[in-house]
Amino acid sequence: MSRKRTGKPDSPQAHEIGLLTYTGRLGGGFWADVQRKLPFYGRDFKDGLHSKVVASVSFLFFACLANAIAFGGLTSVMTHGEIGIVEMIVATAFGGILFALLSAQPLTILGGTGPIVIFTGLLYTMCQRFDLPFLPIYAWVGVWSGILILVLVVTDASALMKFFTRFVDEIFAVLIAIIFIVEAAGSVVSPFTASPRDDATALMTLVLALGTFLLARSFKTFLQTRYVQRRFREFVADFGPTIAIALMTTFALTLPEVKVADVAIPEQFGTTTGRSWLVDMFSVPVWVIFACLGPAILVTVLLFLDQNITTRLVNSPANALRKGGGYHLDLAVVGVITAVCSVFGLPWIVAATVHSLNHVKSLADTKRQDGDSGAERILAVRENRVSPLAIHILIAASLFMLPLIKKIPTEVLFGLFLFMGFATLNGTDFYERLKLWLTDRNLYPDTHYVRHVPWKVIHLFTLVQVLCLAVLWILKSSPVGILFPLFIAMLVPLRLLLNKWFQPQHLALLDADEQAGDDSMGDFRL
Repeated sequence: MSRKRTGKPDSPQAHEIGLLTYTGRLGGGFWADVQRKLPFYGRDFKDGLHSKVVASVSFLFFACLANAIAFGGLTSVMTHGEIGIVEMIVATAFGGILFALLSAQPLTILGGTGPIVIFTGLLYTMCQRFDLPFLPIYAWVGVWSGILILVLVVTDASALMKFFTRFVDEIFAVLIAIIFIVEAAGSVVSPFTASPRDDATALMTLVLALGTFLLARSFKTFLQTRYVQRRFREFVADFGPTIAIALMTTFALTLPEVKVADVAIPEQFGTTTGRSWLVDMFSVPVWVIFACLGPAILVTVLLFLDQNITTRLVNSPANALRKGGGYHLDLAVVGVITAVCSVFGLPWIVAATVHSLNHVKSLADTKRQDGDSGAERILAVRENRVSPLAIHILIAASLFMLPLIKKIPTEVLFGLFLFMGFATLNGTDFYERLKLWLTDRNLYPDTHYVRHVPWKVIHLFTLVQVLCLAVLWILKSSPVGILFPLFIAMLVPLRLLLNKWFQPQHLALLDADEQAGDDSMGDFRL
């Protein structure tokens, strides 16, 4: 593949996928990230001048807007409207633009996430229980968290991510993907269980959601067919999700007699409750300000893990990225965004796993692997800053087009959520190994772990991941859900404990990518 097409850097540093080395100097990792990424800064914009980037922007704009609307609406419910959809759109636009300009890994997309929304709801419940004003508490928790995140940055805390493996990464990615799928599926099913039930609306909900999902999936795989010329197939594959949204929205508008749900956003720009944008942070006693440090520590753990795990997934060798990353610099930008958003009563945003991985895939050139169950291997990714910057500029512009955005049926956005959730699942070895439970052993794919690890060991390793996933799912909805971040961190020592029950070479292969897995066999072959 030509250098012009891939934007392949000349520097040997292009082969580094983010450094997780403890420097022993205050801010050492941060400045190393800056020095590593600065030479590529101009090229990041030049490499964004490509049709594939246009396709990525058109797809991810709707995906990120749908995420802001969905999680903004959920936050509004959990906080009784004190933080809502408009606030989420503003935070997503501001944070996304800042991250696209200043981060080390701009392919990472920031947004609201399920775990953060859940934590916000638990914080609101705690404020109600102690009869404390929510927004000042929320602001101080966020400011303290922003400060703590910056402390973690200057102390090279992201170097701890070297103890995280694919075992943890995949559990987290699958959890977020399942949240997307479950939320979307629940929204599709709810019209059928409503009382009284409108059969026409229920059927239209099903048609629009599944239609968007099936069209997006079909268009995305159109490149692998033999129909028409390859250039046209590439266009359809790149713009597939956008085409699906346009087609299903048009279909809904041609049947105005069937009632569908409009996007729940106001007609005019303003806060959800009509409050002023700046939070009155000093309306609470001094002791409350310092007491906010307790929940701030918990949300800092969650933001730290959410950001860094997603960054690890984006920087995975399987994605064939060449310009490297920078965990410390990315975390510093998130810390600043968290503190600023908190002062204005805006939602906390962090690396969104599903959107980030779909962003990478939308910019990738892929090839279907032989002997595998339809899996695709990424050959190269057009790494750039133009696509994330354009996505979030468009989200900011949507604040001035609220009446137009309301014409997109929420059912279409449900279908987009389904597509993204399943696309993320299909990109994990966890999901592929889970399917092996129902696969004839004679027809197992020829992957690195299948070639060298006994099938019983593969199934046992997958079972451990399933149990961890189940515990995470139960814990996030329990009364002690505010401790959810701590259990994610506990997955690291649990992975280390597996060394007592699995052979080291088996764990190394099950935790490795395809190429890394084959290379690592050199350490164990006789």
